Amino acid sequence: MLFDTHAHLNDSAFDLDRDALIAALPQKGVGYVLNAGCSLASSKECISLAEKYPFLYASVGSHPDSADEVCEELLETYLQMSHHPKVKAIGEIGLDYYYEDFDRQIQKNAFQMQMELARQADLPVIVHERDAHGDGMDVVCKFPDVTGVFHCYSGEAEMAKQLVKKGWYIGFTGVLTFKNARKAVETASAIPLERIVLETDCPYMAPVPYRGKRNDPGYLCHTAQKLAEIKGLLVEKIIEITTENAKRLYRI
Repeated sequence: MLFDTHAHLNDSAFDLDRDALIAALPQKGVGYVLNAGCSLASSKECISLAEKYPFLYASVGSHPDSADEVCEELLETYLQMSHHPKVKAIGEIGLDYYYEDFDRQIQKNAFQMQMELARQADLPVIVHERDAHGDGMDVVCKFPDVTGVFHCYSGEAEMAKQLVKKGWYIGFTGVLTFKNARKAVETASAIPLERIVLETDCPYMAPVPYRGKRNDPGYLCHTAQKLAEIKGLLVEKIIEITTENAKRLYRI
């Protein structure tokens, strides 16, 4: 069974058919889904959704876009939420320098504070890092005892190899199936399969042949098939190994 290690099934894109879609996932070969929080509000939604389905799990944290909400009071709230049995990670947290109008120092402070939170909670982290490779690595290196996954990985293969050596996992989305996904394919080729996990980041990043449409965990099989081609293995083996990786990552 596939493990979608990063989804946003609480997103409004699923408002019309959320329950029916989730209930049908096991029949589509998806046995586990981690629904990632992006703010206090969405983290609460993720927990509520995880409580409804035995194969859904949650993370709590503030995305770089919500970095300005991170304060000591919020961190204490997240720490209490992290004790919930369905909460398996702190995230998604990190840095996003794609847009110029977000204060980078606020993002870095929020990232570091939530890395410290993960250390206190003894949980892995889900890192969102876009166009901030140097600063992202600087923060990671300050917390050698905190690891997790760089989700929707967009850096170079060399950086991924450094992360793997530090005990991190690398997450690949449907981007791996895109014709112009040179860096993603190079990275997937360069790192050991035992450190790769699969994700949809739904409703975004739908794989070929659904690119541009709403993504959902039922499409994860296409990313698994592409990874099988890259690694020269049967897709069944890819599913088996990446699912075991995800269980190890999230301690399930």
